[in-house]
Amino acid sequence: MAARRVGGAWQAGPVAARTSSPRSSTRAAGLAWHAAPLAPVVLVSGPEDLLGERAVSLVLEQARAQHGEVEVSEVDASGYQAGALEVLASPSLFGEPRVVLVSKVEACNDPFLTDALAYLERVEEDVVLVLRHGGGVRGKKLLDAIKAGGHPVVACDAIKKDADKTAFVTDELRRAGRRADGGGVRALVEAVGSDLRELASAVAQLVADTKGTIGAQVVEQYYGGRIEATGFRVADAAVEGKVGDAIALLRHALATGVDPVPLVAALAVKLRTLAKVAAMRGRGGLSAGDLGLAPWQVERAQRDLKR
Repeated sequence: MAARRVGGAWQAGPVAARTSSPRSSTRAAGLAWHAAPLAPVVLVSGPEDLLGERAVSLVLEQARAQHGEVEVSEVDASGYQAGALEVLASPSLFGEPRVVLVSKVEACNDPFLTDALAYLERVEEDVVLVLRHGGGVRGKKLLDAIKAGGHPVVACDAIKKDADKTAFVTDELRRAGRRADGGGVRALVEAVGSDLRELASAVAQLVADTKGTIGAQVVEQYYGGRIEATGFRVADAAVEGKVGDAIALLRHALATGVDPVPLVAALAVKLRTLAKVAAMRGRGGLSAGDLGLAPWQVERAQRDLKR
């Protein structure tokens, strides 16, 4: 639900439908970033900065869409001065809609905690307060009060597992009106999956520069020289028993200055995946999600294990 101002107050209203993956709606207790609503108080919680920035921007976008211009104030909770929140959220003479963005709530000082808890007892009707908490236990009392008050919480959990990165790429493409086949998604995650911001940028570039379904060959043309891709190509060749190819790829990687550590890490990831899938055999009820893997990873590991 979004919010709309009726007689000076923000009230619930419909939000335009947004696509979300089943995984994004179930992996955390909170809304996905692309479902961030416009409401009097919005908590954006979690360590994934890219998703947090997107959620905050979406709230601002909705506020501006409804009112054209809104007064936006920014507050750093770590260096907060007592009374500042009350001043920024005090009733406006002309009733202009206002948005107060509070950053670094995870490092907030005691004056901010005191003022924020007091504000929740008397939320202003013509103000949207957005709180960005990057994770950790600091400010837990405030977070609990926000949740207990029924205010929306946007979850921006860290995306570390390949399965989550795969879901992220698929969702990015879906929202852009594009798609990639399993090989294309896998190649992209392997090539630039170490950083979510870089992964999002790579998706945007492929969407802008290519047409049709994005496959592994297209990804290879753009990102085939990346360290992560080289490491996984070596690991793939080794596990598949292609000794000559594995040695040639390894020599090429080392000759071009690739750090050996990512190469070893890629092989370790490959072997751990095989071990996980092998252990899953004969155990009914277990899914790829239970292992922290994407379906294509399980399918490929099963093929490798047959050899």
